[in-house]
Formats: sequence, structure tokens, C-alpha cells
Amino acid sequence: MDNAQLGDIAWLDLTVDDAEGVRDFYQAVIGWEYDEVNIGEYSDFAMKTADSGKTVSGVCHARGPNADLPPMWLPYFLVADVDSAANTVLTKGGELITEVKSM
Repeated sequence: MDNAQLGDIAWLDLTVDDAEGVRDFYQAVIGWEYDEVNIGEYSDFAMKTADSGKTVSGVCHARGPNADLPPMWLPYFLVADVDSAANTVLTKGGELITEVKSM
């Protein structure tokens, strides 16, 4: 993440039942290419621009730890302290779709 700053969108993921179909859709419509990301029993996809090869998002299967995620683009925001940010979400009336995860 070159020049990333707090508050930036650090990552975008799309978790769906048909990850291969969605991968192919974005490849045809936008021109994104992909690298397979081995998850064990299956692979998810790191989507990247065709011209620079920069990885810009992930297309994931709705399996394993992603099984309960909604089928929508999910932005991940860069914060200084993820636990503090999650607690603030809750105190401000928001909800966590999943527990806080560490990469």
C-alpha cells in the first residue's frame, strides 16, 4: 500500500457463491486479470489491473471464514487501532458482520 494513510480504503473484497463466474465477469467487463490465492481446498482470486499488474481487490468464495459474509463489495478501512475502531462502531450503533480478524 504505497502512500497509504489512515482512513484510506485499504482493500476491497467481494465474497460470492460463484467466485469463478464473478472473476470472469470482471475480467471481461473491466479487463482485470487474476492470481489464484490457495485457501486449501479451493482458491480465491486476487484481482489486478491488466496494464500495471497492481492488485486492486479480492473475489472470494463464500466458504470457510467467509461463509457468513453478504454477497457485496466489502471495503476495509485503514485505522490505527482495529479493536478501538470496532468498539466505536458498536458504541455508535453499528454492528460487526463478523468478529474482528487479524491478517
